[in-house]
Amino acid sequence: MDYGSLSDSGIYTLILLPLFIFIARILDVTLGTIRIISISKGFKYLAPILGFFEILVWLLAIKQIFQNLTNIFYYVAYAGGFAMGTFVGIYIENRLSIGTEIIRIITRKGASKLVETLKSEGYGVTSTSAEGLEGRVKIIYTVIDRRDLQNVIGIIRRYNPHAFYSVEDVRFASERIFPRREPWYKRRYQNLLKLYRKGK
Repeated sequence: MDYGSLSDSGIYTLILLPLFIFIARILDVTLGTIRIISISKGFKYLAPILGFFEILVWLLAIKQIFQNLTNIFYYVAYAGGFAMGTFVGIYIENRLSIGTEIIRIITRKGASKLVETLKSEGYGVTSTSAEGLEGRVKIIYTVIDRRDLQNVIGIIRRYNPHAFYSVEDVRFASERIFPRREPWYKRRYQNLLKLYRKGK
């Protein structure tokens, strides 16, 4: 195969190089998004490593832009890769569910069932009485793994659907009480066993 003729062809100029720029931009923006999240979560050793590879990939992409400043396809590929990389980075971060959250719940309705359910599922709960604009309220605090957020919100909506709640990131917590989980390999084995039993 003649690589020299390929590099001079329209396929290389109009398809392969723009595709390379597009993919490189997705990769470097994705790394950048995860790096910023790592900094906010306090992962001081992971963030510099991600930053190294982020800028390395960016340099490879920007080099092609500067070598071909008159080619509009490269600009489109660069901008498109940035947009897609932002989306991919956010998607990966949501899937990873890194970090810890504090949920603050304020409710006028009796919260005993809500508190009991949260405790029974292994969450640490602190509750106190307070005075709101329209009378006495109950304030409930719980610190959770981010991966448990939807589960806890589901519990709140089930027992106190009109309660006000807010969610905030926690960078560091000295002591936490989280639900006990099986190791990932045991969970995967159990899921496979369930599928096998259903297929019987």
